[in-house]
Amino acid sequence: MNLVDLHGRKINYLRLSVTDRCNLRCRYCMPGDGVGKLQHEDVLSYEELHAIARAAVSMGIEKIRVTGGEPLVRRDIVPFLAGLSSIPGLRQLVLTTNGVLLEGMADELREAGVQRLNVSLDSLDSARFCSITRSGDLSRVLAGIAAAERAGFPVKLNMVVMRGVNDQEIEEIASLAMDHPYSVRFIEYMPSSMEERWQSLVVPGEEILERLSRRFPLQPVGRNELAGPAKEYRIPGAAGSLGIITPVTGHFCGECNRIRVTSTGLARGCLFSGDGVDLKPFLAEGDQALLEGALRGIVAGKPGRHELSATSANHTPFAMSAIGG
Repeated sequence: MNLVDLHGRKINYLRLSVTDRCNLRCRYCMPGDGVGKLQHEDVLSYEELHAIARAAVSMGIEKIRVTGGEPLVRRDIVPFLAGLSSIPGLRQLVLTTNGVLLEGMADELREAGVQRLNVSLDSLDSARFCSITRSGDLSRVLAGIAAAERAGFPVKLNMVVMRGVNDQEIEEIASLAMDHPYSVRFIEYMPSSMEERWQSLVVPGEEILERLSRRFPLQPVGRNELAGPAKEYRIPGAAGSLGIITPVTGHFCGECNRIRVTSTGLARGCLFSGDGVDLKPFLAEGDQALLEGALRGIVAGKPGRHELSATSANHTPFAMSAIGG
């Protein structure tokens, strides 16, 4: 079964947030003082999250990415992931993490059926990393990445590039792909919280690509149908690859294949759309057909593109951690 929206896009990818809580305070993800903690009853139970996942897969979703906040801070996350991995018809189960808790959990995650990991890595300088994350210990993240590689995970490293903050490290972080089988990806800064003068932080993808091309001979790599939004490049002789994600200067909305559900049960067709559907009433009914109908409504209402550009943004400010970006 295929899910196709009104713009002809095949929707086969669900981003499922399990918590809004995080053990870091990355400056592009949430305010420095954090976000107001949700009440326990406001967050979907694992049973409810499983019900959403089962309904989505029965409709044609083939890939689920578990996000947060930081998903590894939620208690009993490993058994939950094992349950997701056993859903018939699910082709890919992947997880996004900041890596802080990864060293001690990598083997468990692999055994639970998680197939891929995305790890945030915005700097290789300890002091800069601590500043960007507002407390993070770089050594713990690097240990987590190493543990994930030992466990046999394909690892993607995500760097949010910010001018004057960490853009001087683009080439150094890219060089990690030379000796390790990492997919190193550079993401344009997105003004989710509408920080004052946010435009000055955006390093366009074209500039990132031009800088990388001066350092490495890059060969474009084609996308597969379950791929994310990155434009991928291979370096001849390198163990890994590089990718660039341009949500601001070169939106990829025409190829967008995803919907998302927050930890509170709000389903959305676009990260920057204010529209959404609360799935809790449908979950309370316990009727999968009703839940599937609600998800179909999200797909049908998925916008053709967002209104974000390098110079303007018209969305309501939000903390990325609350959406599961």
